[in-house]
Amino acid sequence: MRIDKYLWCIRYYKTRNIATEACKKGHITINGQPAKPSRDVFATDKITVRKDQINYKLTVLDIPPNRVGAKLVDIYRKDETPAEAFEHLELLKLSKDYYRAKGTGRPTKKDRRDLDDYSDDIDDDFLSGEENEI
Repeated sequence: MRIDKYLWCIRYYKTRNIATEACKKGHITINGQPAKPSRDVFATDKITVRKDQINYKLTVLDIPPNRVGAKLVDIYRKDETPAEAFEHLELLKLSKDYYRAKGTGRPTKKDRRDLDDYSDDIDDDFLSGEENEI
């Protein structure tokens, strides 16, 4: 079975066209080699999928006859993605929530108060001499 069709069948991509584009962009590797969309997949192949800033590591257990339901996906693949990858994604989401993009308008009252509190804390530390205790 083709790699783009396999990734679509085990529900890593919503459409085959999206899976094909991911292959063309080099986001898919099979056994460490970049994969073209037409590359065949066999049992015991190691697949790496770069999606949403996570490198998913999969092992092919079997080839599905067609697209399978979400509950049956584990029959055809073994997910070996490390837990650190998902923790890293959570940290990225948290940092993006707090980060304010340039040009998004004036700061809100809450933003201004947070900045004032932060600068007051720095001034207090500086005046108390904590900075010089290195």
